[in-house]
Amino acid sequence: MADSRTATKLTKPQRRIGVREAAAQATRDSILKSATKVFAKYGYDGGSVEKISKAAKSYDRMIYYYFGSKEGLFIAVLEGIYQRMDDAEAAIALDASRPVEALTEVIRFVLGYYRKNPEFVTLLNTENLHKGRHISKSLRAREYSSRAVAIISEILASGSSQGLFRKDLVARDIYLLIASTGYFYTSNRHTLTAFLGEPLESPEAITHWEDFVIETVLRTVRADDIQDNNSPPHDEDTTKWQKSQPAQSRARSS
Repeated sequence: MADSRTATKLTKPQRRIGVREAAAQATRDSILKSATKVFAKYGYDGGSVEKISKAAKSYDRMIYYYFGSKEGLFIAVLEGIYQRMDDAEAAIALDASRPVEALTEVIRFVLGYYRKNPEFVTLLNTENLHKGRHISKSLRAREYSSRAVAIISEILASGSSQGLFRKDLVARDIYLLIASTGYFYTSNRHTLTAFLGEPLESPEAITHWEDFVIETVLRTVRADDIQDNNSPPHDEDTTKWQKSQPAQSRARSS
């Protein structure tokens, strides 16, 4: 009996600690979730601690307790959005032995992720307005970019070994090419719609852009010996264009 009572006394405090830890994690998660929405809506300067604690149904002091400061909270928000994208990318079933199909899937994922997660784009816009001074203090940010670049590097290496892709490709460059085409289209879709007079958010426009980006990236990476003979390299094409111009016109373009 004594052993049973002793066991009971030992287990009760452990259960209470578990409950407290779970409650603390729930509070922290609630603050992070609310902060993500508030910062996306009001920016860093407009996203006050008061607005965040109110949205989280918490207290200002809890933000300082868990994150140290408003900046600490914002850095945690940025790390969180990067981690969610990283986790989603890691979940894609990619077969590097089929490099063309794998790279196509990466492109579709990146463009689709930006489109389906506008808060991600908005928060990155906000941080770029601040010249990246918050995310530069993060110790985790490079972990997420490293995985994305590593995935592309593996695909490029497979394509190169099969003679499908060029051997001089830099994975970081291809990552930036894909990211920029998806990011710019999404972040500027409203102004571009007005500027171009075309509904860039229509399903047809989105599909057209995705197909164009895929074709552009695949043309960029493919090996020279399998290029279409009707598509000469840029320098050669430019030379032909210049030769076709009058002398006066060539002088102006040189």
